[in-house]
Amino acid sequence: MKTLSCLSLSGGQGKTSVSLLLGQLLAHRGQKVLMVDADPQANLTFYLGHDVQANEPTLLEVLKRQVETADGIYPLAKANLFLIPADEGLHKAQEYLATIGMGALALRHSLEAVEELFDICIIDSPPQRTQICLSVVGASEWVLIPAEASTKGVNSLLRSLELLEELGRIRAFTGQVLGVLPFRDKWFGRSQATDSREAIAAMQQVAGAIPVLPSIVESERYKQAIRQGQRLSEIGYAELEYPLYRVIEALEQGQGNG
Repeated sequence: MKTLSCLSLSGGQGKTSVSLLLGQLLAHRGQKVLMVDADPQANLTFYLGHDVQANEPTLLEVLKRQVETADGIYPLAKANLFLIPADEGLHKAQEYLATIGMGALALRHSLEAVEELFDICIIDSPPQRTQICLSVVGASEWVLIPAEASTKGVNSLLRSLELLEELGRIRAFTGQVLGVLPFRDKWFGRSQATDSREAIAAMQQVAGAIPVLPSIVESERYKQAIRQGQRLSEIGYAELEYPLYRVIEALEQGQGNG
């Protein structure tokens, strides 16, 4: 099982949208996909249409080893898609992860128990540098960094790369950065907005040897697909899936940078 996390240390960078659309596309291509919602806001769980019941195990119970990992996994309506959900109670994992000594490896150890059951695991990370975020990075073979094509996005990218470098130095992160995925790239007809163009150029400088992938343009069609629980091609906008296919291609080829 390959493990890919979407990491952005700022809100509104597209990590949940990318996680969701990428997971749906991979599942449609026949891969068994485990989605992990590691954000206490639980937006991925909501968008995937899973309603957490009061007595159901979530990622919190999985991390705390109160249940076996498999008991916290739920099949979704679409074929090949499975979810370890979150709810607002996930914030309780912070103190636990901080006190067990090796919290950065907790999620990795939990996922090892089910690695033979899935082809890929996609983890939606929280947008802050928290104990949960550190555990997500520690579990990741690959990290994809969505970043809004704006000054805020460039700053988020900088902070994300600094965190990965820091965790890499202490061997808590031993994976690779798959790439940077610009998000909400603004175009007016055939003309790219100046702020988007300048932000993406800055991302390329910041990223260095890390690939900056084709951008996700600003379009209401992404929101429409997410709202309807469908792939972009299902609502007639297959061309908007191109950046996601490039992510899949990079993953299959093992590209990226450590």
